[in-house]
Amino acid sequence: MPASPVTIELNPREQRVYDRLRGRVSMGGSQRSDLRDALLFLPDFTVLIGRLLRDGRVPTSEKVVALAGLVYLVSPIDLVPSLLLGPIGLVDDLLVASATLSRLVNHVHPDVVRSQWPGQGDALEAIQRVTGWCERFFRDQLRGLLRRFTRTRP
Repeated sequence: MPASPVTIELNPREQRVYDRLRGRVSMGGSQRSDLRDALLFLPDFTVLIGRLLRDGRVPTSEKVVALAGLVYLVSPIDLVPSLLLGPIGLVDDLLVASATLSRLVNHVHPDVVRSQWPGQGDALEAIQRVTGWCERFFRDQLRGLLRRFTRTRP
């Protein structure tokens, strides 16, 4: 018997935030597709962090982590301003969201995370995929900086 699709209902407030974030992320086709694919998880990650924050099964110490991540995500003050840089400006939000969820996944039962997931597919797989992209992004950026600083000049 084929599994029936799961429909997750968002309350109107969550839906507005979700649609706004997804709209901002999906705009701009000039970015690399792996970045765009990773950024498309940002609305789902934001809603997931908010839901985990309200879930009674999440320990208080982990709710502090979730709250800090959520405050940064909804704050208009960013390290990389998205108003000036468009979707590229959402990279810092993606890094914070994936770091927050990486921490939560390691300290909260996976079924709790999966039960609160608003996106399609498996929550843990999506988190792992984006976290892997963030690690590669940081590694590549760090290599570039090291090359610039260690370059010998005649």
